[in-house]
Amino acid sequence: MTAGLVDPYIVVLGLVGALMLGVAALPLLVHELPLSVPVILLLLGGAIGATGAGDTIPGLQKAPEATERITELLVLISLMGAGLKLDTPIGWRRWAPTWRLLGITMPLSIAGIALLGWWILDLGPAAALLLGAILAPTDPVLAADVQVGRPGEGDKGRVRFALTAEAGLNDGLAFPFVNLALAVAAHGAEPGVWALEWLARDVVWKLSAGIAVGWAAGRLAGRLLFRLPKGTGLAESRDGFVALGLTALAYSLTELVHGYGFLGVFVAALTLRAVERDHVYHRQLHDFAVEMERLTLAVLLIVLGASFTSQFLHLVTGPVLALSLLVLLVVRPLAGLVGFVGSREPLPERLAVSFFGIRGMGSFYYLAHAVTSGGWREDSGVLWATVTVVVVLSILIHGISATPVMRRVERRA
Repeated sequence: MTAGLVDPYIVVLGLVGALMLGVAALPLLVHELPLSVPVILLLLGGAIGATGAGDTIPGLQKAPEATERITELLVLISLMGAGLKLDTPIGWRRWAPTWRLLGITMPLSIAGIALLGWWILDLGPAAALLLGAILAPTDPVLAADVQVGRPGEGDKGRVRFALTAEAGLNDGLAFPFVNLALAVAAHGAEPGVWALEWLARDVVWKLSAGIAVGWAAGRLAGRLLFRLPKGTGLAESRDGFVALGLTALAYSLTELVHGYGFLGVFVAALTLRAVERDHVYHRQLHDFAVEMERLTLAVLLIVLGASFTSQFLHLVTGPVLALSLLVLLVVRPLAGLVGFVGSREPLPERLAVSFFGIRGMGSFYYLAHAVTSGGWREDSGVLWATVTVVVVLSILIHGISATPVMRRVERRA
C-alpha cells in the first residue's frame, strides 16, 4: 500500500468486523430494554442516511434483482430456523390458532389492505391486490422477540407459538395472491380461462408440491442425519452448515417441480424435527441458521434505514402514512380478532397475537419478485414507498412494544 493512502479494502474489512461484533453484542445490551436489535440497526441506518452518506447506498427499489435474491435468502434461512425451533408436533387441534390465522386472518388482511389501497391511494385492481398480498403475511425474520426459543426449550406459551408457526407458513401462502395480482394485471379483472389456470397451477399444484417436496426432503435429511449406522450419520458431524445445505436443497427441489420454495423449506424443517424430535443437534442447526440470518439482516436494516431517510422520506405523503398506520393498527388487529371468534384462547393472548402482525423482509421480496419476474410497472413508485413505510413503522412500533407486552401477557398467563 502506498504511504499516505488508505486501502478501501482495509476500511471495509474493519467496518464489517465492527458490524459483526455489534450484532453479537446488541442482544445482550437491549434484552431488558423496550427496544429490539432491528430498531437500533434501523435507526443507525437512518442516521447514516441523514448525513447524506445514504445517497451512495443503492436503495432496495433501485436494485430489484439484488433485493429479490438477498431477501429471498434471508427469508429462507429464517424459515428453516423457525421450523426447527417449534417443539409442538403439527396437528389440527394443537395448531388451531395457526390455522385460524392462516385461514381467516390472512385473507381478511389481504382484502382489507387491497380496499385501503384502492380507496386511499387510488390504486387499480391489480396494484391494490398486489399490495394486499405483499403486506398481509407476517415476517419470520424480524419477529424474534415474539417467537419461541431454541429447540427443546418448549414453545413458551400459545402467543409465541402461534406467531412463529404463522410466520413460517404464511410467507408461502401469500404467493398465490401475488401471482393472482400479476394475472389480473395481464388479463384484466374480469374472470376467464386464466382464472382456472391460476387456480389449478398457482393454488392446487404449487401448494401441494411445496408440501410434498418439503416433506420428502425433510424425511431424507432425517435419515441422513439420524438413521444411518453409528459413526456415519451427519448429526455426528455437529456441523451447522447442514442447516444451510438442507435449506438450499429443499428450496431447489421444490422450485424445480414448480412448487412454492418457501413452503417447501418450512415443511422440510418441521419434518426433519419430527424424525428425531429431541436430538440436541437440532439446536446446532437452529443456532447456525440464526447467526447467518442476523448478519444478513443487520446489513439489510442499515441499508433500509439509510435509503429511507435519504431517498424515501420525501415520498411519505399523508395518504401513504395513513394507509400504513391503518394496516398495522387496524386491519391486522381486527382481522386477527375476527379469526379468533369462537376460540377459547384468553382475551389478552388473542389481543397480543392480533397486534403483533410484524411486517418485514418478506414484503420486500414479494414486491421485488413482482417487478423482476412479472415486469410490474403500474404504480410501482407508490408501492415501494408504501411497503417501505409499513415495514419501517412495524419495526419501530412492534420492536419497542414487544418486550413489555410479551412480558405482561406471559406473566398473566
